Amino acid sequence: MSAVAGLRLPAEQAVRALRTWPVWQLPGWLVTFITAVTVADSAVIMVTAAHATVRVHDLMLFALLLACDAASLELIRRAGESAGTVGDMHPVWELPVAILLPVVYAPFCPIIRLILTQWRVRRAPLHRRVLSAAALGLSYLAAALVFHRLIGPVAGGGADLVRRGFAWMTVAAACGVAQHLVNSALVLTAVKGSDRAVRLRDVQLGRESLYTDITQLCVAVLVAFSTASSLAALIFAFPLATVLLRALRHARLLNDSRTDSKTGLLNAGTWEREAEAEVTRAMRFRTSLAVAVIDLDWNEPPNQAYGRMFGDEVLRQIGQCLSQVLRAYDLAGRFSGEEFVLLLPQTRAVDAFRIADRVRNQIAGIPLQTPDGESVRVTASVGVATLDAGSDRELSELLATADAALSRAKRHGRNQVQMISSTRGLSVATGLGNESAATRARHAAKVAPETAKATPETAKVAPETAKVAPETAKVAPGAARLLAVAAQILPAADRGRYAEEYRAELREIANAGLGRGRQLLYASRQLRAARQLRGELRAPQQRRAEP
Repeated sequence: MSAVAGLRLPAEQAVRALRTWPVWQLPGWLVTFITAVTVADSAVIMVTAAHATVRVHDLMLFALLLACDAASLELIRRAGESAGTVGDMHPVWELPVAILLPVVYAPFCPIIRLILTQWRVRRAPLHRRVLSAAALGLSYLAAALVFHRLIGPVAGGGADLVRRGFAWMTVAAACGVAQHLVNSALVLTAVKGSDRAVRLRDVQLGRESLYTDITQLCVAVLVAFSTASSLAALIFAFPLATVLLRALRHARLLNDSRTDSKTGLLNAGTWEREAEAEVTRAMRFRTSLAVAVIDLDWNEPPNQAYGRMFGDEVLRQIGQCLSQVLRAYDLAGRFSGEEFVLLLPQTRAVDAFRIADRVRNQIAGIPLQTPDGESVRVTASVGVATLDAGSDRELSELLATADAALSRAKRHGRNQVQMISSTRGLSVATGLGNESAATRARHAAKVAPETAKATPETAKVAPETAKVAPETAKVAPGAARLLAVAAQILPAADRGRYAEEYRAELREIANAGLGRGRQLLYASRQLRAARQLRGELRAPQQRRAEP
């Protein structure tokens, strides 16, 4: 009995260890997909091995190409394995194996290389390595079959070496394209199934990805063609591939230096440089533009409340959320801590307002769980500043204005959007907590395009807007008087609240360093918005009074 119990204990431990494998956390269909690809690759290896004929020349060529593949892997070992699906220069050595050798050799090269990668470079979940090896094995098998099928009819009857060589390399390139398509279809299906936030267009059709793939294909065809003539060509091909590898790694390092490692968004320096260029372009071509500042609403930083790992997960989820919600040409960056910045080119004030509110709503819907299993909801406050078509403002001014709008959003209850437009005044998003629909409608009226009508008061203020007072931290008396008039125009029930909001916003603009001219411009636009709102409220009464 003791012997049986002693055997049962290791068996139970093995079962428990098997259940902890990360593969069981994937969807059921994805586990089935990985199993099917692995079984198909194993079946291909057994079938081809059963009909293979071993020759010394083939073994020597396979060993040389495999040695070059392993040497390339060792060269990048100190830098670590590249993230994502963009590979290194391994197809340069593995595609010639599929082209020059019998079919049985094609699946073995990626298996050996990924075993070395797991051992020498970086450990990854075993199911990922197995799927990668199986997908590469099947893709190289497809390339080998295409080559052996086409090479006879296409290149066999050429009249001279030049024509035969061009036809041979064309067929080899077609084999490389077939290999890439099969491998991408298998791997990206699994990638998308495990993480639906991945944008396959960015992974496969990005500029760096396409450049890498084309470079790999061209060098692989040259290596295969030269090696088919003489094995000594590998001596000259390896340094060339090494130089290309270093160039590709340098390009990736430059790209990594532009992004924030925790969110995948642009870092602060890169965002500012690109945003400056966009603002300059918008002023030159007289197009509209918006800047938004986002800050998460935490009573206590998540790193202190739930640990650093949870805080990093929050940042990662925010980065994915912004990448999904924003357009391809929008700029999103992480400024510091839990503060993010957006630049929305060619965006009117009303559209920027909607985009910012959609971002706020998406962030509020992110499912988060602490290490203890507690569900946590994160919200964000957003401040938006707009540059309307024909306006002239610096990026620093837009950021200061957006930051003032963000402070107002924090002060008025968080989880909302506040906007300051260069021509339409102030607006509030639907994220407000307890305000009624009628109040939100009155706020939204301030961003309506019709509010751009000129009034006598704005004509008086316009010449003064070109002046910037040195006392930027002081509130201009003229702006305060205009806001007092605007508050009196509004309905009696709203005058006190609006007057207080106007004064608070004016102080924030002054403290942000926007100067006397900007204060007067803001006040005049609020007065224009108040007149517009009064006209909208009186219109139904006038219609009812008509006979």
